[in-house]
Amino acid sequence: MFKAIFLERDGTGTQARVADLDEAQLPDCEVTVKIDYSTINYKDGLAITGKAPVVRHWPMVPGIDFSGCVLKSRDPRFSPGDMVVLNGWGVGETHWGGLAQLASVPADYLIKLPDGLSSRDAMAIGTAGYTAMLAIQALERAGVTPESGDVLVTGANGGVGSFAVALLAKRKYRVIASTGRPQESERLFALGAAQVIDRKTLSEAGKPLQKERWAAAIDSVGSYTLANVCASVKYGGVVAACGLAQGMDFPATVAPFILRGITLAGIDSVMAPLLTRQAAWAALALEVDAGMISAISHEISLSDVIPMAHALMEGEVKGRIVVNPNLV
Repeated sequence: MFKAIFLERDGTGTQARVADLDEAQLPDCEVTVKIDYSTINYKDGLAITGKAPVVRHWPMVPGIDFSGCVLKSRDPRFSPGDMVVLNGWGVGETHWGGLAQLASVPADYLIKLPDGLSSRDAMAIGTAGYTAMLAIQALERAGVTPESGDVLVTGANGGVGSFAVALLAKRKYRVIASTGRPQESERLFALGAAQVIDRKTLSEAGKPLQKERWAAAIDSVGSYTLANVCASVKYGGVVAACGLAQGMDFPATVAPFILRGITLAGIDSVMAPLLTRQAAWAALALEVDAGMISAISHEISLSDVIPMAHALMEGEVKGRIVVNPNLV
C-alpha cells in the first residue's frame, strides 16, 4: 500500500483526498519509482481544484514531476537504486503522477539525476526551474547575451519566474522583474533583480508597438502581458513564452515582428526530447546552489497539498513548494 493525492470526479466536480492505494492499482509500465519528493506546479493546482480541465483520465494521481529511486525496471537503461527525475510527458494529466509515494512510468519519461543534485534539490528546482532553464537556453541560442541589454521576467514571484530571475542574474544579466506583488520586491532583489515593476503596467490592452525597453524577455503569463512584452522588446530581441497564467489568448499584431524583427520562442517543457532535457538539467546541476534553493523553496507534507493547491490558485504562494510524500 502507498499514499497518494487521489482525484475523482462526480456530479459536483473534482474531489481530491489523500488516499491509501494498492501498488497493483499503478499503471503497468517498465519502471517503478519510490518517490522521494514532488512539487505543486500551477498545472497541479488547476487539476486539484478543478479550475481547468487538466485531467484527461479519471481517477487520477496528480503531480507533473517527481524525483526518486528506481525500485524495479524492465528496461535496461535503469536499474534498482538509480536516482531519477521526471518532468511532464502528461504525467498528472493522462498518467498517474508524482504526488504519491510510488509511481510506475515508461522508461522514456525518466532521466538519471545529474551528479551534484540531491533528490530534494531536483524538486526544489522541479518543472519550474527546468522550464526557466529551457527559456534561458532558447534566448542564448538566439544570440542574447548580458551585453544585449535588460531582460524582463514576468510572473517573477512564481516558480518559473523566481528561477528565471536567479539564473539570469547568476549569468550576469540585468534583470527586470514584473510581479503582481510589489510588496515582495525585496525578495526579488535578493534573487538578483536589478529593478521591479508592477504587472499592472503590462496586463491591460496596449498599443501594438511601444517604446523599446528590453533586449529579451521570459514570459509565463500570456494574454495582454505577452502582447505588451512583444510590443516593447528592442529591435531584434527575443521573447521566450512558457506560460499562460493570465490566459491562452495573444491579443497582439504582427507589427513588432515585422517592424522590429523580434522573435517569439515557444518553450515546451512537457514533450521536450531527451537531449534537450539532459542539457537543461546538466546546466541546472552546475548553476543552482544551496542558497538559491533555500531562497526559492520550502517543504510541505502530502496532507498539506490540497489546501496549498487552493492557495496557489488564489495567488498566495511565492516560489517553489517541495512536497515530501513520505510526510503525511
